[in-house]
Amino acid sequence: MLVVIHRWLGIALGPLVAMWFATGIVMHFVPFPNQSESERVAGLSALKIEGSVHGPADAVAALGVADLLRVRLIQRADGPVYLVSGGSGSTALRASDLAPAALRSNSLALAIGANHAHLRGMAAPDPARLALIDHDQWTVAGHYQRHRPLYHLALDDGARTELYISSTTGEVVLDTTGWQRRWNFVGSVAHWIYAPPLRSRPELWSAVVKWLSLAALALVVAGAVLGIARVRIGKTRRVSPYRGMHWWHRGLGLASLVFVTTWIISGFLSMDDGVLFSTGRASMSEMAAITGEPPWDRLKDEDLQRVDPHARELEWFAFDGRLFRREIIAPDTQHIAELGRGEREQAFLPLAAVVPVARRLGPKCDDPTEVGPDDIYAMASVISGGPVYRIGCGNVWYDIDAANGALLQTIDASRRAYRWLQGGLHRLDFPVLAARPLLRTALIIILCGIGLVFSLTGIAIGARRLWRGA
Repeated sequence: MLVVIHRWLGIALGPLVAMWFATGIVMHFVPFPNQSESERVAGLSALKIEGSVHGPADAVAALGVADLLRVRLIQRADGPVYLVSGGSGSTALRASDLAPAALRSNSLALAIGANHAHLRGMAAPDPARLALIDHDQWTVAGHYQRHRPLYHLALDDGARTELYISSTTGEVVLDTTGWQRRWNFVGSVAHWIYAPPLRSRPELWSAVVKWLSLAALALVVAGAVLGIARVRIGKTRRVSPYRGMHWWHRGLGLASLVFVTTWIISGFLSMDDGVLFSTGRASMSEMAAITGEPPWDRLKDEDLQRVDPHARELEWFAFDGRLFRREIIAPDTQHIAELGRGEREQAFLPLAAVVPVARRLGPKCDDPTEVGPDDIYAMASVISGGPVYRIGCGNVWYDIDAANGALLQTIDASRRAYRWLQGGLHRLDFPVLAARPLLRTALIIILCGIGLVFSLTGIAIGARRLWRGA
């Protein structure tokens, strides 16, 4: 019975497992397209606050959002625009008259795309290749939901660059190149079974990937049992009953058994979203302890009278019941100051500003400390090289970005275990290898290469079986 299970699971899933190993190598070198913070900021124009412009207090009052978290001011092709963000999403308002500023015009989308491309040293867009889409291969993920529909704009360049512009905020939220797209089709897209009709249905997609992973695990376990059990003991050594392709398949399978098994298990765990392990997302009470009661009534229109002439974005955010203003000058340059205290501007939130948050989170919380660059659990700041502060509350840690006061992650014992069982086993993301990137790359190529050859021998055996059966 076990032979039959292994045989037919191998015939059905062998190509899938081989594809996982091959695409895993590609993914190590070419990640899925995603916009970095430095790319976002590089595409922003300097603010031009001229004439009659409403202040942030007016924008907040005009919306009356109950769960307001952040207010941003950016310069679009049609003038300065406020982006007011809350738990329910973002709303765009023109700073000139506080009218809704959602993007509804092809001509404006073209102008925004052209300006973004110019600032980043890209070619001009092709007006004939502008379309309004709900999603495509590169924007099917859930975090683009609040930006749909998206304006998809191709640039007239040799790299075949394409931009995606949010209809909600008018911001460029993603760019891809032809090189990225080609390699991702044989990398992340295939590996994650990222077909848009399937991926656009998150629950169905998750179930399909999970069940395929479990079936692949059953295939490997059955093969391991058969490979070990069918060994004859000779007079002086163990003797395999297999010859030819079967001998290679069994030998490679047993040699790579630990890696293949843990790799499939950790791949299955990548689809875990709070089922077996915690998610790393904070609860509403934890978020309330960090932001406090935001005193949005302290916003003053005078805040717009003292803006750095090179500022590309202004952001007002709440932290510990206080309001801070963040001026973004360049991808790696910013200033932060607390409103109403007359304090000097600093590049980042000082560590002392986080101490009261630790008290609000609970009596068992220690004073915050800065996370070291080699910390194995850390998430990076939104500003490259920016500090991250950690508050330890017994078994739970809170990592806060000093660049913007955002909670990056909540780490409990479950999340720390997940980091090793998923990230460590699936990406070989262990400290000893992270410190030696060339060795880690070589191991990924070698181990996935062995897994690929092992899978191909199984495919060859299965094909021969089908041919003879036919």
